[in-house]
Amino acid sequence: MKIACLQFAPEMGKVQENIRRAEELLQKASIPTNLDWLILPELAFTGYNFQSLEEIKPYLEPTTSGISTQWAIQVAKHYKCHVTVGYPEITTTEPPTQYNSTVTVGPTGHILTNYHKTFLYYTDETWSAEGPTKFYSGPLGFLGQVTLGICMDINPYKFTAPWTDYEFCNAAIDSASPLVCVSMAWLAQLTPEELRDKPLEADFATVAYWVERFQPFVERAKERGEENSMPVVIVLANRCGMEKGVCYAGSSTVMRIDQNGVSLYDTLGKLEESVLIVDTTERPKYQVKSGK
Repeated sequence: MKIACLQFAPEMGKVQENIRRAEELLQKASIPTNLDWLILPELAFTGYNFQSLEEIKPYLEPTTSGISTQWAIQVAKHYKCHVTVGYPEITTTEPPTQYNSTVTVGPTGHILTNYHKTFLYYTDETWSAEGPTKFYSGPLGFLGQVTLGICMDINPYKFTAPWTDYEFCNAAIDSASPLVCVSMAWLAQLTPEELRDKPLEADFATVAYWVERFQPFVERAKERGEENSMPVVIVLANRCGMEKGVCYAGSSTVMRIDQNGVSLYDTLGKLEESVLIVDTTERPKYQVKSGK
């Protein structure tokens, strides 16, 4: 399977400019003719750090029919691949409800699923409702069984649930999903100066944290052994850059978990605007050492 993550630094509220930037990056990239899936970050074209419903209201998009969805449809048809993009949703029902969502479009431009973020980060809580359905697991076109999440979903619920609940990871295990995808606007615990130092190098502390949040997959693979273990591919599509003094970690990563542990197919730099393209039939570049 060929998977692409489009990592860039959208600016808050500059939707058309952000779309143009995304398209420039796609045009510069060597997109394979048989690409299967293109994934963009959380709230890809609006930016993320809105502090109230009033602030984000001008950028809310009706369910699967706004500018982000229309863009995804066009790009899916152009590359004949699946496309997943994050956007701020407002429902057309009464009363309307706002969600932090991703829409996934199939290669012919048809809507496959619209997912609402389940676990909200503090910033989301200022304007978004929790998704009514816990995560998404199900078939996505020819991608097969997939579990979808958005950023905070991989953390313990509200940071108050036990660390070892691993709600998102266990949901993916329970649904027997060999493919997991998380669109992100994940923050970095770095200063702007630290981000600019070696910008093409990943924030490995963040990558290590992501790996930790999928430990149940590692434990299950070891228990099952080589004969009974099915590899799991996990796609973490993050944004980069800064908003209102907040730094994002970049470092978009595609990893594999099997009986040998965790390996990384590849990762982008913490401040790198680029398209990460991975072929999961090839050997991952890096093996991750586990402390367990």
